[in-house]
Amino acid sequence: MGQDCRSHDCAALRPALAGKEVRLAGWVHSRRDHGGVYFFDLRDRSGFVQVVARPEAAEAFKAASSLGPEDVVTVAGTVQRRPQGSENPKIPTGDVELIASEIRVLNPSKPLPFEIDEHSTVGEETRLKYRFLDLRRRHMLENMTVRHRVAAAARRLLDAEGFLEVETPMLTKATPEGARDFLVPARLSPGTFYALPQSPQIFKQILMVSGLERYYQFARAFRDEDLRSDRQPEHTQIDIEMSFVEEADVHALVEKLIVDACRAAGVELQAPFPRLEHEEAMLRYGSDKPDIRFDFEISDLTPFFRETKLKVFREPLSNGGVVRGLKSGGSWSRSQLDELTALVKAQGAKGLGWLEWESGGASSPIEKFLGAPEKEGLRSSLKPQKGDWLFLVADQPAVAAGSLGALRKELIARLKPQPKADFAPLWVLHFPLLEWEPEDKRWTFTHNPFTAPLESEEGKLDSDPGHVRSHQYDLVLNGVELASGSIRNHRAAMQRRIFKLMGFDDAEQERQFGLLLRALDFGAPPHGGIAIGYDRLIAILRGEDSIREVIAFPKTQKGVCPLSEAPSSVDPRQLKELHIQLALPRPIPAKQPLGS
Repeated sequence: MGQDCRSHDCAALRPALAGKEVRLAGWVHSRRDHGGVYFFDLRDRSGFVQVVARPEAAEAFKAASSLGPEDVVTVAGTVQRRPQGSENPKIPTGDVELIASEIRVLNPSKPLPFEIDEHSTVGEETRLKYRFLDLRRRHMLENMTVRHRVAAAARRLLDAEGFLEVETPMLTKATPEGARDFLVPARLSPGTFYALPQSPQIFKQILMVSGLERYYQFARAFRDEDLRSDRQPEHTQIDIEMSFVEEADVHALVEKLIVDACRAAGVELQAPFPRLEHEEAMLRYGSDKPDIRFDFEISDLTPFFRETKLKVFREPLSNGGVVRGLKSGGSWSRSQLDELTALVKAQGAKGLGWLEWESGGASSPIEKFLGAPEKEGLRSSLKPQKGDWLFLVADQPAVAAGSLGALRKELIARLKPQPKADFAPLWVLHFPLLEWEPEDKRWTFTHNPFTAPLESEEGKLDSDPGHVRSHQYDLVLNGVELASGSIRNHRAAMQRRIFKLMGFDDAEQERQFGLLLRALDFGAPPHGGIAIGYDRLIAILRGEDSIREVIAFPKTQKGVCPLSEAPSSVDPRQLKELHIQLALPRPIPAKQPLGS
C-alpha cells in the first residue's frame, strides 16, 4: 500500500500541520462515544493521536461506530488544533487531533485475551502465549527500540575500531564449558550429534590464529541449565576477540563500547570504570559481582579475636579460619535475626553472631564473652554508631565471604537504602585460575579452561594450583555479571599443561580440544577477549527484573515457549530417520481403590 496507506506516522502530527490533509494507519487503541461524536486513539509504532469522527462525514462516522480494540485501520482527514482546555500534555500529539473524512478497516480484531494497556495485570504465561499482543504495549515496544539502538551503537563503535563481524557455526562439537549442551542429531551420520554452542569460544580463538585480529558478533549462545530471571536457554552476547593485546586494551575498548551503548539508551557513564582485585572484592563484599552502589562493606576482624573466649569463634580460628563482620542499620526482631542466621547457614556458615551497638558498648547474647580487644576491634573497624547492628561470622575464608556476601545482599533488599548512583560499573580482576572439585577430586576451571595464568604465578601451577591467579576479568553492573573475558593461552604447551592439571590426559585433550590445540601450534598470536551479556545489559538499562522482558520471544522458567508451544513431540517418522528410539519413564500407575 505504501504511500497510499499513510502519509505520516501518528506521533508526527503537530500544530504546524493544522489544516493539512494526512493519511494515517495503525491500530485502534480505544474508542469513546461523546454525545454523537466518536473519538478514538489511533496507535502505530511511533505513538498515539486522537481521531474524531463526526456525523457530517457519514461514511467515516458509520465506520467509527463499529470499531473495536486493535482493529487495523487507515484514516484520512484534516489535522486541527484541539479545542482550548481539551489538550493532553501527556502525549506529544496532545495539542492536535485528526478530523476523519475516511476510515477504512483493513483487518478487524477478535476479542482480546487481555487489554493492550500498560497497567494490565495479566499473568506472564498469558502474555507469552499472546506475545504478538504483548509486544504492542508501549513499554515493551520501547524495550525493543532500546535494544535496537544499543546494538546499533555497539556496531558503530566496533566498526570504527577496526573489528570485523564474523558468524561462527551454530552446529558444532560439544566441549566442556560449564553447562549442559543442547544436542542435535546428525541424520547423515547416524548415532552422532552436533551441539548448539554455549559460546563461540574456540571459534573466536581460531579466528585470531587465522589473522583476523579483531572479531565480533552478536552471538546466540545455548545452555541447557536451570533457568532464572537472568538466564534463558538461548541468549545473545556481544562476543569480542582481539589479537596482540593485554588486559588493559580489552578493558579500554569495552568501556568505550559500554559508554556508547548506554548513551544510546539515555544513560551516561564515566570511564574508566573502577577496578577491584578478585581477592579484595571477596573480602570487602563477599561476592565476585558486588553491587557497589551500596556500602555495607565487610571487615576482617581476625586479629582482634585471636585470644577470644568465645568458643564458637575460637574453634574456627584454631583451624585456619577467620572472623569477619559488617555493619547495618535497621531494627531487627528476634525472628528476623533467626531468618538472617538461617540465611548464612544455608551458605555453609555454622552460625551468625550479632550485636546491637549502644553508646557504652554492645548489647547481645555474646557481649559478655567479648573482651576489650574484641570490642575495640569492632569499634575501629566497623565504626558503629548507637543503634547500629553488627553481624559476625567465624569460619573458613571462603565460607565467611560467601555467607556475609549473601547477608549483605539480603540486608540491602530488606532495608532498601538509597543507592549512591543509578548505575555503577566495576571491573573484577584476576580470578583464581582453578578451583578444587571435591566430588570429582580434581581441579576444574573457574570460568573457562582457556584462560591464561598471570605470568608471575606460572611457577605455582604444579606446587599450589589453587592459588594461581589468572588473566580472567569480569565487568559487573549494579551487582550483575555483565561481561566475562580473559587473556587466553596462545601457546599450546601452556594450554596442555592446564588441561593436564584438570585431569585430561593426552587422548582426552585431543578428543575434546584437538581443533584448538592444533591451531595454537601454527603461530597463534597473543589474544584475549570478552563476551557481554546483551540481554542483561538491556534489562538493567530498562530497569527490568527479568531478561524475558527485553527478549522478543523468550521461554518461561521451565524452558517452554507458550507462543510456539515448543518443545513438542515430533512425528515418529522423523525419529526413525534419525535412528532414535525414545525410552521415556513409565508413568506410575494410579492406586486402585480398596475392593476393586
